[in-house]
Amino acid sequence: MENQEKLKEVIQGCIKQKRRSQEVLFQLYYGKMLSVVHRYLHDFDSSQEVVQEGFIKIFDNLHVFDFKGSFEGWIRRIMTNQAIDYIRKSKRMAKLTENENDFKQEESYSMIEEEDTLLKDLKYEQALEAISELSPAYRTVFNLFAIENYTHREIAEMLKISEGTSKSNYAKAKINLQKLLKKKFNNLEDE
Repeated sequence: MENQEKLKEVIQGCIKQKRRSQEVLFQLYYGKMLSVVHRYLHDFDSSQEVVQEGFIKIFDNLHVFDFKGSFEGWIRRIMTNQAIDYIRKSKRMAKLTENENDFKQEESYSMIEEEDTLLKDLKYEQALEAISELSPAYRTVFNLFAIENYTHREIAEMLKISEGTSKSNYAKAKINLQKLLKKKFNNLEDE
């Protein structure tokens, strides 16, 4: 919503529990937030459920939003946390490795360099599809770091892992993503 005053008016209406204001806010941000959550869960029904729960949390906590930062950023953070909580609760997240040195460093650096070149020509939809094929643990760390721009320290706090584990899982996610993308491109060339 472009006009800050209109947004403020809608938020104030939501705080007063006006149904129409809640509908307007929901309609404005539902699609974007469903996209955010879906990147973590890769299951449409679960994503819808988490977004619904996220909006309940948003409506319950609108009174704490102080209009000093981006409202969309504030909502996005709540939705991201809801998605992470859902993953934790459903125990779908694979065990995050505590050994950040359990892969070959030399191999990983060359693969990451190759991947960076490959990603330049990649379309957004193709990237999202490949990211969705990562394991839940790698996908979560990758989304938080590469897409949501959280630091490894913030990710570690959110997921209750070490900062090194976050870095390791991000590096492994990039390596796995490169392998997935190479496989997809090789399959396309064979057709």
